[in-house]
Amino acid sequence: MQENFTQRRKVRTENKPRFFFATFASLREICFFIALFGTLYAQAPRSLWDGVYTQEQAQRGAALYSDACASCHGTALTGGESAPPLAGGEFFSNWNGLTVGDLFERIRVTMPADRPGRLTREQDADILAHILNVNRFPTGKTELEHQTEALKQIRFDAYRPDQKN
Repeated sequence: MQENFTQRRKVRTENKPRFFFATFASLREICFFIALFGTLYAQAPRSLWDGVYTQEQAQRGAALYSDACASCHGTALTGGESAPPLAGGEFFSNWNGLTVGDLFERIRVTMPADRPGRLTREQDADILAHILNVNRFPTGKTELEHQTEALKQIRFDAYRPDQKN
């Protein structure tokens, strides 16, 4: 009887390390893949210069801008008495280094000034596409997203990376 108990105890302790190392190896592999994909994702940041909106979206945004924004920001996006410009040097310096998501949220939450939040996310994205178009950022093949999380992955680089120097 004593022999059986000792043998069972040996079996239990011998199995623990193997199970532990097998589990550890699986966790190690999972962590490796998470790190690998996280690194790949982090190495491919997007910028406004990658063409993040379409010409059609900017055209829809132009019509919306005329109705909802031009009375304060001006038809040429140059700003007004109480509204900042949405084009040119001052606009670039205000947003350079931030994300498109930051600008989108500012528009979504605070505009139009007389009724903040009355436009849909899609309309806000279209207006933002118009603003980008007026500022001569290149168009692309896909429309600008209307989810803040996705837009936060796009850097607002005021100047084309190859023209910074």
